[in-house]
Amino acid sequence: MDTNKANRFLNGVAEFNKFNKKTIIWHDDDIPYFINEYWTAKQRVSINLHEISYRACFKPQLPEFFIQRLTQEGDKVYDPFMGRGTTPIQAALMGRNAVGSDVNPLSLLLSRPRINPPNLDDIKFKLDQMDLTNKIAVNLREDLLPFFHIKTLNQICYLRETLLDTAPITGKVDPVSDWIRMVALNRLTGHSPGFFSVYTLPPNQAVSIHSQIKINLKRNQIATEKDISSLIYKKSKFLLKDFMAINTEMPDLFIAEAHNLNHLKDNSIDLVVTSPPFLNIVNYKLDNWMRNWFAGIDENINISHIANLNEWTEMIHKVIQELARVIKPGGFLAFEVGEVKGGKYALEKNVWNCMTNLPFKRIGILVNQQNFTKTANCWGVSNNQCGVNTNRVVIAQKF
Repeated sequence: MDTNKANRFLNGVAEFNKFNKKTIIWHDDDIPYFINEYWTAKQRVSINLHEISYRACFKPQLPEFFIQRLTQEGDKVYDPFMGRGTTPIQAALMGRNAVGSDVNPLSLLLSRPRINPPNLDDIKFKLDQMDLTNKIAVNLREDLLPFFHIKTLNQICYLRETLLDTAPITGKVDPVSDWIRMVALNRLTGHSPGFFSVYTLPPNQAVSIHSQIKINLKRNQIATEKDISSLIYKKSKFLLKDFMAINTEMPDLFIAEAHNLNHLKDNSIDLVVTSPPFLNIVNYKLDNWMRNWFAGIDENINISHIANLNEWTEMIHKVIQELARVIKPGGFLAFEVGEVKGGKYALEKNVWNCMTNLPFKRIGILVNQQNFTKTANCWGVSNNQCGVNTNRVVIAQKF
């Protein structure tokens, strides 16, 4: 095990002052905590390619921090709870080999197209070919009319039918169709004119049909017709604005439960940067019901939504056991959790204890002390003791 790398990392963390703040080091139950502002909480400071809505995702600055300090070009960086794909995409952008998985197929559909995105001209050509405004959907889902104008809904349903044929979830896919579906998944519903829908909740949390009817009545609103091809092209142009071609191996992205990674060989990963589902905070299946319908994902898919702390800890232990198998000796694990229930549960300690009797040297817990954004304050998050906006990262190195 290269202890020098771990020591260099800790020294860098202890002396970090990019934002003119000194690191506070303290111990709790013999666990060393390192507290500073290690990355910014500001919005939209990374490459546009990351700007895809997904609930409870961390900022790309988090994996960037660890990838930069704990790996070199060509190393394999992995996330078993990849969500919108922040870790593998950031790894690829930094010249590392991207590996990622998630039990939810939606995660694959959001991540895969953005690691090797198609040319903007090819996207425009494909959309023009589809000619969505002049096509008739075979199955028009009329119960979704509270969200969409009927002509917009027809475009959505026709596009869905086309993509289910040309861009399956797994197997050989047309990369341009794959990209168009990814963008459409993120333009379905939202609270601005750039979405297909009438005004509704932010795009990472689709409300029920009944709730949307109530929103429409309260706001006295009706859906207007949208040209979804134009909206998809506009979003594509934004996502690809500052993108440079990635010089890396093809990503290894797959669908799997985080505690059963048969797809990966023993001792094959240099760094894991991940964050598990928060304890009883986010219901990914319920929040993404419309996205899952559009993508043709089975509504009975088994996605964790654990309310009991003991069950959550047991799940984490199984995951870390499996990560101990796939991480290389000398490789690192950066396991992020947020605070829940007003700081009632110190989940980072549960993660720390889950590594007992496993081949990990636990280095410390890094706490990113943030200056909170207006968005966070709107949700009642105004300090570093409350809210899932606080990053607490358990760092360990494999024997």
